[in-house]
Amino acid sequence: MISHSIRYRLGLMVLSCVAVVWVVALYSCFRHASREVQEWEDARLIEYAGFIARLDQPDLTQFAASPIEAPIELGRPRHHRHPDPDSDLLPRDIFFEVLDAAGVARVSNLPRDASALTAWDGARAWPRPADIDGTAWRVYELHDEKSGQIVRVMETANTRSDLATGTAWQIVWPLLAALPVLAVLLWYAIGRSLVPLRTLSATIRARDADSLEPLGIAGVPTEVRTLVDAIDRLLSQLRQSIVRERAFTSDAAHELKTPLAAIKVQAQVALSATDADVQQLAMQRVVQGVDRSARLAEQLLLLARLDEYERIPSIAATTRELVEEAVARHGASARDKGIALSCRLESARAIQADPVLIGILLDNLIDNAIKYGSAQGHVEVAIFDRSAKQCIAVRDDGPGVAEIEHGRLTDRFYRVAGVQSPGSGLGLSIVERIARYFNGVVEFGPGLDGRGLAVSVAFPALEASRGGARSTP
Repeated sequence: MISHSIRYRLGLMVLSCVAVVWVVALYSCFRHASREVQEWEDARLIEYAGFIARLDQPDLTQFAASPIEAPIELGRPRHHRHPDPDSDLLPRDIFFEVLDAAGVARVSNLPRDASALTAWDGARAWPRPADIDGTAWRVYELHDEKSGQIVRVMETANTRSDLATGTAWQIVWPLLAALPVLAVLLWYAIGRSLVPLRTLSATIRARDADSLEPLGIAGVPTEVRTLVDAIDRLLSQLRQSIVRERAFTSDAAHELKTPLAAIKVQAQVALSATDADVQQLAMQRVVQGVDRSARLAEQLLLLARLDEYERIPSIAATTRELVEEAVARHGASARDKGIALSCRLESARAIQADPVLIGILLDNLIDNAIKYGSAQGHVEVAIFDRSAKQCIAVRDDGPGVAEIEHGRLTDRFYRVAGVQSPGSGLGLSIVERIARYFNGVVEFGPGLDGRGLAVSVAFPALEASRGGARSTP
């Protein structure tokens, strides 16, 4: 089972990286050490050739009888020689041959068949490998320009030189010995670095379930500070959401209490009255109260739907058609109040939205304009382009709203003081929520002829639809 501990995983990851780097370093050290040892051996062979070239005949004869022993490493006291014939601790003789200017051998103690090697080539300035009966050799030929003689030297090639291995090992073994120490130090350092997380966990565990105050943890690392700030933001959002929910529930209960109380009173009147006309009037008011309560419930459900996290699908909606349908729906209520309801369509573009929600937005705007507009007045619904946006505006010529109150018109359950028309105060709140849902902006201004109220909603517009704009009186 794989541990989910950050300390364990981080320690394992760091040690794995160190081990990989260590293996690469070992291989690189051995390669470089081997190359350096080989270059040193070749340089030594060249020096021996130069030394032999300066000897006279008696010395050459003596050296030929007793080959030069040139071990790379010296044997330590009480150290038994390794049985491997390639070991650096075994004798390592330098064999040579001196030829005069005519190519006749003056002195030679080369092994059998060595003189016939094709590897002898004076054109090359560095030693090169050769093979005699399965034994590897390094050979070198020196041409002396003064005397014209040729000096050939050779020695066994120790391809498994423990000098290179020993050099690499001397570099590696401290690293190898340090790995356990490094593991312990890493385990301790990672544990100390995770202390702020444990502190954060303990602080959260000790908090009351109803507490939404900031954590208030100071002096934490930057990475943990990011987590603490994110938790504090989440707690703040939850706190605000709960405050809004409580206020919404309180306001909704208050708003529902009024029509329900009125319904109860009218029902009691209808039960106690003996006059048929009084009973009928009371029952009509009961029906009106029920309609008002149903409308309020629908608006509350719509707000709850808009507050959900799941996105509502949207399409390219043609606002001209939606405006015409909304004006037709409210024609009867406008005529009942003597209001002239018209639409002015100056844009043929579409917006990315849900047609049903845009229809609800239009219904709320037009219903508010008719409800709070002046009798025998005028309400205009217009769509027009403003740069890359399309605006939907509903204007009336009623008493209007003071500019100082424009900022509160979208608050839930807010109603302008002194207004006698019935309502729940949710209409413009729903309009603002739908507009924001589809990246729109709600603006307020003066209505028709400088009177009344104009509510404008600007949405990002799509490409122009087919067909030109037209105006409907």
